[in-house]
Amino acid sequence: MNTTLPSRDHPAVVDETSTAAYRVQLLSGASALRLAEPIGQCGGGMTRPACEDAAWLRVAEQGLAHQPYLVIAQRGEAVVGRLAMALVSSRLFGRFLVSLPYVNSGGVSASEPECIPLLVERAAALADELNVRYLELRHETKVDHSAFNFELGSKVHLRLPLPPTAEDLWNQLKAKVRNQVRKAGDYQLEARFGRHECLPDFYRVFARNMRDLGTPVFGKRLFAAILDEFPEQAELCVVTRQGRPLAAGILVHGAASTEIPSASSLREFNSMNANMFMYWRLLERAIERGQRLFDFGRSTVDSNTFRFKKQWGAEPHPAVWQYYVRSGDVASMRPDSARNQRLIRIWQRLPVWLTRLAGPAIVRGIP
Repeated sequence: MNTTLPSRDHPAVVDETSTAAYRVQLLSGASALRLAEPIGQCGGGMTRPACEDAAWLRVAEQGLAHQPYLVIAQRGEAVVGRLAMALVSSRLFGRFLVSLPYVNSGGVSASEPECIPLLVERAAALADELNVRYLELRHETKVDHSAFNFELGSKVHLRLPLPPTAEDLWNQLKAKVRNQVRKAGDYQLEARFGRHECLPDFYRVFARNMRDLGTPVFGKRLFAAILDEFPEQAELCVVTRQGRPLAAGILVHGAASTEIPSASSLREFNSMNANMFMYWRLLERAIERGQRLFDFGRSTVDSNTFRFKKQWGAEPHPAVWQYYVRSGDVASMRPDSARNQRLIRIWQRLPVWLTRLAGPAIVRGIP
């Protein structure tokens, strides 16, 4: 299929195809952003998590400067399937088509499973047209399609069903966890919730922690975009001691679940259990808002972060990231590759001010 792809300044319906049952459209730019509302079900029929709100496509454009794309399937005038994607492009790493960058889940959303192959087929064709290294769909349930030639399932989502009250949750925690939260009280730690006014303190902790981990830091612009696009749902939490920020996280509250896309704490204050105190306050906050589920995000099975989340009672759920690889290999972009491990060690030795300056331009190109 020959198409002329629009620039960011000229959003449009790129092309349209039809079958006996469905009309499939590829949209870009503002057209994609307007029509990116989720359908409500993913490929396996599971209710979609809050991180798949359409606002995340706008966050990818505003916070990371990625070009948005959307494939929709219609039966008559009704939209019955959609696949939101962003073009991740940099001179350093190349081009990738991802659904969706930064968030843990993405991929196909459809109320009629019969249209799913058409959505994947058009996404694969777009990957060819854009000449990307690979297409990455962050599914939670495997989608069968001949275009997929690689799959990652080494990570899982960790989610905790929330009881009606914080007291109920406290009583179901293990004694060791409760003692660690209590110990934080010995240091007069305070947790405050806010939005843009908390962003400088949040980012100070986040940038320092990312440097210590050896990971290029996202720009402050990304988190400002999350707050802008989720005016009623997103908020920041900052834990302080005598005014100094020790731990921080960003929450996004969905219709029934709360997610924490990013959280960090300063290692030198681990003995104060600032991170444990913060997570307890985050869980309390979700319960206060009447949420039924807390999503801790993805972790590799049996890793330190996996065990940290499990201690709160979180249970693992599948993460099935599926790929149409056109060139190279997916493993070369993963942090555990030998080459990237060397880069991580170098990054950990850089001053924080330099990582804050250079990190955002680097990390926005990593799918």
